[in-house]
Amino acid sequence: MTTIMRRKAGLLIMFMGIVPFVAAQEGPNLKRISLERFIQMGLQNNPGLKSAKYSVDAGRSKIPQAGALPDPVLSVNLMNLPVNTFVFDQEPMTGKQFALMQKIPFSGKLGLKKEIARESFERQKFRLKELENQLKLAIKKTYFSLFAVDQTLIVTEKNVQLLQQFEQIAETRYAVGKGLQQDVLKAQVERSKLLDQKISLRQKRRSLQAKLNSLVNRPAGKPIGKIRSIRMDSLSENRQNLKKLVIKNRPFLKMLRAQIRQSGEMIRLARKNFLPDFSLGIAYTQRNRLRNGMPGVDYVSAMVSVNLPVYFPKKQSKKLEETRLQKRSIEESYQNALNNIDFQIENTLALMEKNKRRLALLKTGIIPQASQSLNAALMGYQVGKVDFLTLLNNQRTLFSYEIQYDQVLADFEKNLAELEAIVGKKLF
Repeated sequence: MTTIMRRKAGLLIMFMGIVPFVAAQEGPNLKRISLERFIQMGLQNNPGLKSAKYSVDAGRSKIPQAGALPDPVLSVNLMNLPVNTFVFDQEPMTGKQFALMQKIPFSGKLGLKKEIARESFERQKFRLKELENQLKLAIKKTYFSLFAVDQTLIVTEKNVQLLQQFEQIAETRYAVGKGLQQDVLKAQVERSKLLDQKISLRQKRRSLQAKLNSLVNRPAGKPIGKIRSIRMDSLSENRQNLKKLVIKNRPFLKMLRAQIRQSGEMIRLARKNFLPDFSLGIAYTQRNRLRNGMPGVDYVSAMVSVNLPVYFPKKQSKKLEETRLQKRSIEESYQNALNNIDFQIENTLALMEKNKRRLALLKTGIIPQASQSLNAALMGYQVGKVDFLTLLNNQRTLFSYEIQYDQVLADFEKNLAELEAIVGKKLF
């Protein structure tokens, strides 16, 4: 090996050690926003969440309305006005009447309507909490995807520069008659392929950046600093505890339980509708003195009316049947939701276990071994014992596994985020 080649090899080994640090310093000098800050901005600014909050406030205002009596009816009537003269002092029965009517539902109906409105308000509150959890999940998954892309860009840039060094070594070997020109060309082609990958990665990053900005209601094109690292969380809860936590904390299940309670109140109200409502009224009639000198005496009237639910086979009975079937439907939906959540927990835990094992294998086994293999291939190529294609294959292998590690790490954190959304409670 010539002195020049020895220096090249030494510089390359040193370069492989420091290039991750160099690559980490590239890019715009933007302040990185933490995941917690993104979540906070999303909960404060997301328009969809704001819309749901206004719906909750509107639902709260419906509760006192549902328990209030119907508005009284005030009427003004002209009584027995003669059509030949249209005067008030001709006939003794002519008068001007003022009447007030108030409808009073049967005892208990208003209370049930108020409870139905209160359960509707509870449903809207739990729906809001579920939307908050889903928004957090969307922010986390986008953030972790952005992390994976940023790390892939760093590794890709490291390998672009590594291939440039390979190209220089191949040129040196070719210049002294110990290498082939096609080795130089192969290195150039591989470097161009990685440059093409960087173009696609940058486009993907812009898309993820726009999505994350939209979730927190920021301009889509607003830059986001590179995400250098994420903390690898761990789960301490076992399967049984997780399933208990779901029943206790998941807003979606609470929303369905509130809907079941609401359906029960609606059944009670449907039974009450077999009973009549009342209307009470009072009227005052003012009469003028007649032309014949007879005084016009004023008088008052009182009224009581009752609606008769005589069409109950087609109305009240069918309404009761409808509300019972609705309640059964919601109860089955609740059981279906429990089954789906049970599956989601098992599936997510299985994915987490798989990704956790892959991370350990990549970090402690595959990547160090691939790195050693690349170093050995490089030294072998220097002395002519390994061809350039073997060197490139080793480089591709290490490159692939380094990218896989960050992608699997991002997937693992996404699994944890999904588990939190499933349970409906912060776990880490």
